[in-house]
Amino acid sequence: MSVSKRQTPARSTLDDGVSGLSLQDVALETAAIGARLHFTGTKTQPLVPPISQSSTYILDKVEDFLGSLADGGSIYSRLSNESAESVECAINALEQGAGSLVFSSGMGAVSAIFFGFLKTGDHVVCQSPAYSGTIDLLKQMADSFKIEITWVEAGGPVEEYKKNLKPNTRMLVGETPCNPHMSILDLKAFGELGRSLDNVLTVVDSTFASPYLQQAIKFGIDLSMHSCTKYMGGHSDLVAGCVTTRTLDQWRRLKKVQGSIGACLSPHDCSLLLRGLKTLPIRMKKHSENAQRVAEFLSKHPKVLRVSYPGLPDSPGHEVAKRQMTSFSGMIMADIDGGYDAGKTVAESLRVAKLAVSLGGVESIVEHVYSMSHGPYLMSAEEIKEADITPGMLRISIGIEDAEDLVKDFAQALDKVKILM
Repeated sequence: MSVSKRQTPARSTLDDGVSGLSLQDVALETAAIGARLHFTGTKTQPLVPPISQSSTYILDKVEDFLGSLADGGSIYSRLSNESAESVECAINALEQGAGSLVFSSGMGAVSAIFFGFLKTGDHVVCQSPAYSGTIDLLKQMADSFKIEITWVEAGGPVEEYKKNLKPNTRMLVGETPCNPHMSILDLKAFGELGRSLDNVLTVVDSTFASPYLQQAIKFGIDLSMHSCTKYMGGHSDLVAGCVTTRTLDQWRRLKKVQGSIGACLSPHDCSLLLRGLKTLPIRMKKHSENAQRVAEFLSKHPKVLRVSYPGLPDSPGHEVAKRQMTSFSGMIMADIDGGYDAGKTVAESLRVAKLAVSLGGVESIVEHVYSMSHGPYLMSAEEIKEADITPGMLRISIGIEDAEDLVKDFAQALDKVKILM
């Protein structure tokens, strides 16, 4: 590609005397800091949105500060940043809500929801089990802010939420598929219940599904939340969260809370998340195909007591999942015969799948639930029993490796389990 005779080297605002200040007017120390690109050629747009790695933004006039607060625009990156807005509009294109916000972690998103929409004396109905961080935060809020919590069985009929309503109920919280045992919440019934109540919000954590396989907002859910660390990022190299709201007023309230508590996502992580979203559809298809194959293998293995995966016809919630998901994702619960030692043996004997917390990356990951996320360190013996957490339970996040390699990996790990007859 030839260079035009009209093309010139990059010039700064000081080279061209923009705003009446030129290189001749300042010392080198000032020039090193103050020289900014003054582009005069043909304007183009980068195909990939650039990382806006700036904490603050230059204003033309004092009035622009309040104008940006009122009408939108970047003045300080805790409040607004082009990198965040680039990924937020992409997320909302998938979720199809009024608007989306990205947070510094999934728990940052959960915290903003609870702090933004609850006050002392309010009542929350939440399923159990749920993500351990959500359970822990609700317990802390019950102790510190006198938020009243009622727990209902995950995967049970939505009627159980209705039975536990009180005059001070302000929020109904669910997950689907459920962490860790993959039960399914009927989003249509849940959304209809929420819409029938005054001043009660419905919140759904859809992390295990991703917004490609399931759009909670279209079922009338108020707030759809994801840990973007998982499938949306997809490569286990960022920590992030997001919330999409059903209404603009809900978005504005959450936006104010986000700015107040400072749970914003860094521009660099916004860029990683946006990149992950571009391959989300093809990854979710492969995750789902692989998980179906592994779940079918595990369901027939004599050393596996039970398998929960929405794609299995005999799995609880299968028919509901078919109605509200376009595919069944990559998450499997498998309960290994032999209890704690057997589950631990399988988790530690896998060679392709890795023993780790988190999920949703391209690599297959397994955790021993009783030891690592929903065991005695977090829950009482009674809570563990009510949540149907067993010592042999594994939470399996199937990646995008070759499916038959994964089957062989689980087969060799299960061969190491010794069951006493």
